[in-house]
Amino acid sequence: MKLEINWKQKSLENLEKKDEGNPSADYTSLVNNVLKLRKIPLNQFSVENLRLMIGQNEGLRYLIVLSLDILKDDLFADGDFYPGDLLQNVLKAPTTFWIEHKELWEAVDSLIKDRVEEISEHGISSQIFYDITI
Repeated sequence: MKLEINWKQKSLENLEKKDEGNPSADYTSLVNNVLKLRKIPLNQFSVENLRLMIGQNEGLRYLIVLSLDILKDDLFADGDFYPGDLLQNVLKAPTTFWIEHKELWEAVDSLIKDRVEEISEHGISSQIFYDITI
């Protein structure tokens, strides 16, 4: 997957060329958070920001790449919920995403294949990820 040279300095809105609008009092806090995060440069995302946006299937082609950089250093990096919550959301990305981005599936597989038992001990299931036929 080829990305622009300075893609981490751009927001999802800029990268996807898609403005989803602005936060509003009429929206839930989750929707407002997603709308705010779509406007922030990716290099300013926290682990929690990544976890939240991946859980909402937002900007996966960019955010999974960012997450891999973090997960390489700490497979059980956590946002606001529990150790490994970022990994859990990455593993739950839709099948269609993994089929379209086989190289990212392979990168995740190489991170977790020798640690499946440890991942399971953290209460994280990798089964849905491995049920995908690439």
